[in-house]
Amino acid sequence: MVVNKPSNLEIDRHKAAIVRSDLSRPVKTALESGMFTQASTFFDYGCGHGGDVERVACLGFESAGWDPYFRPQAPRSPADVVNLGYVLNVIEDLTERREALKEAWSLAKRVLIVSAQVLVDYLGDNVIAFGDGVLTKRNTFQKVFKQEELKQYIDHTLGVDAVPAGLGVYFVFRTDQDVEAFRASRFHSRRSSPLVRLRTKTFDECQEILKPLIDFVTDRGRLPLKGELPDEKQITKELGSIHRAFKLVVDATSKDEWDELIERRRQDLSLYIALSKFGKRPRIGQLPAEIQNDIKALFGSYKSACDQADQMLFSVGQPGMIAKTCAQSKIGKFVPDGLYVHVSALDQLDLILRLYEGCASRTIGRMDGATLAKFHTDKPSISYLFYPDFDTDPHPALHTSVRIDLRDLHTKYSDYSESHNPPILHRKETFVAPTYPLYETFANLTRQEEAAGLLSNANNIGNRKNWNERLKHAQWTIERHELKKLDS
Repeated sequence: MVVNKPSNLEIDRHKAAIVRSDLSRPVKTALESGMFTQASTFFDYGCGHGGDVERVACLGFESAGWDPYFRPQAPRSPADVVNLGYVLNVIEDLTERREALKEAWSLAKRVLIVSAQVLVDYLGDNVIAFGDGVLTKRNTFQKVFKQEELKQYIDHTLGVDAVPAGLGVYFVFRTDQDVEAFRASRFHSRRSSPLVRLRTKTFDECQEILKPLIDFVTDRGRLPLKGELPDEKQITKELGSIHRAFKLVVDATSKDEWDELIERRRQDLSLYIALSKFGKRPRIGQLPAEIQNDIKALFGSYKSACDQADQMLFSVGQPGMIAKTCAQSKIGKFVPDGLYVHVSALDQLDLILRLYEGCASRTIGRMDGATLAKFHTDKPSISYLFYPDFDTDPHPALHTSVRIDLRDLHTKYSDYSESHNPPILHRKETFVAPTYPLYETFANLTRQEEAAGLLSNANNIGNRKNWNERLKHAQWTIERHELKKLDS
């Protein structure tokens, strides 16, 4: 039941502060996203009990915080990275909420992290309507934002273009270069350098000084320009030039593998440039220097890169293209209404599917903890599915799911954590790439279950209850991904 309460009620905001045993998700996301450099300073605006302040300091960064209840006398000082973590959603006064956001932004020298509660469909019984949110039983206020609503609020209040970093988490940058560097990093796929196949005396003698060059080309997909590689002088002194040094590397490894690696980097940049079309595509001068150099080396010009990216966007919009590409995918499990892929394999998919998934992730940022992505073929949407025990449970249960409708960017959240009969997975090896560490373990269990006839009539085993009944009826149990016959 929802009832209204007088607006002069005193709210116990401090009771909303959480005592954490680890870094908060927004700060952890910022660390993992490279927002902290060696000399970065950190300030937590509305730090609560100060857990993030202490843990960031333990990581070796200069760290401080202020809170109106727990640290009211602490100075509010500028820092490279400022965190406004789950503060906006506990301030019931609209003017004060807006001023808190503005003041936190005024302190941020490089980036502001803004986070708030999103996607909570159910807040409990007997909640009390209050302002634009609700009062909880603890007499705290909660304003629950929609993902896009939170972005609109930040953008309108600060006059910025906030970048999604995760559900309910946005980064607000001071410079265009930092904005674009972060956006591009979201589509920088993981790559390993080609293995050495032909050892020569010269290569073996120079392998140590060649490593920085190998790492650079692996990361950027091109040779370094003059001044980009700190070890350039040593390499040129020993081998004459960067080009000659890299030829030595190619001769010892595989030209085809390097060509494939360079093409993957070209695809990464195409994804980034294509998705920039949905906002205000940056001018070439707004890009970081290293990305400008990447584009020139891999595309010839920014115009050429944009033209190719736009052609790719056009392809995604063609009727039936996504369904056709899903059906032909060599990675993932294809079913009549879509393709399921483990998140570890997303950057190995066809470029069209990577772009399609990017259309969703540009709205919500990185999905921390997501296990699978589902490419729906019946509707233009992407789902992220959370199976916390995917690696350890032979048939893990669905915990939660988030579905993004690409037509209006509406986000639907479903929670199965309290279900007594949740959906479960079978044939786990079909979701991952063959290089996944547990691929063969998963595949071996599937072979055992097929031999025992347990996977026939699969429509009846898609949830925990029916699957357990089938195992019991056939007198089987599963221990550590091994099928075992029950004792008679």
